[in-house]
Amino acid sequence: MSSPGFPHAVLFDHDGTLVDTEPLWEEAKQDLAAEHGRIWTPQDTEDTLGRPVAATIARMQQIGVPLDDDELFRAVFAHSVRVLEGTELSFIDGIKDLLEELAAAGIPAAIVTNASSALARQTASVAPPGLVRVVVGTDEYAQGVRPKPDPDAYLTAARRLGVDPARCVVVEDSPAGAAAGVAAGIPTVVVPGEQTVGPGPGLLHLGSHRELTLELLRSLDPHSPSSPFHPAQEARP
Repeated sequence: MSSPGFPHAVLFDHDGTLVDTEPLWEEAKQDLAAEHGRIWTPQDTEDTLGRPVAATIARMQQIGVPLDDDELFRAVFAHSVRVLEGTELSFIDGIKDLLEELAAAGIPAAIVTNASSALARQTASVAPPGLVRVVVGTDEYAQGVRPKPDPDAYLTAARRLGVDPARCVVVEDSPAGAAAGVAAGIPTVVVPGEQTVGPGPGLLHLGSHRELTLELLRSLDPHSPSSPFHPAQEARP
């Protein structure tokens, strides 16, 4: 049974959840490393995927890029913008329909990302008008908001939207992001991504982004006995 009063807001990860920008980020990091005579490998991408930008900075320094933290932060951002310039981002199949459903129902959204706030705002600008009201990303992390897998970023987004986190839904595709959603006490839906997210309490795994519908999200109300997030349901083996 669905709950018309749920959710009060939907909090989306960005890369791999709304848009497929992971290959572009990898290209930007490869270009930055090559500029300094170093090689950014697929393993480097795997080890830093979905993690805070600080993980990318640390790995760049480990492979020998001779820049300090601040210089690398600016360089990663500059190379990302360079790669993304002229790239027409499109929503992953199934996402646009969900965003239009949320807008029609008057349910606000936020984007919470460990990557560029600027790119997330660009994505927000092509969503239905007024839908994405909050973006939490690298800018906010520099101001003290703790990045995923800490729950702080999702709690910050809910607070800025003026909604109870427990009445929201998080949509994620990475282990760090899913852990952040669960730690925030928010029902968390996991869509397929570059990394496998293991099963666990507080998570609902979907087979594709196309399964994301407003009807599905309404059915996740933890107060509904039929919800997979209801305590009685989660207690089942």
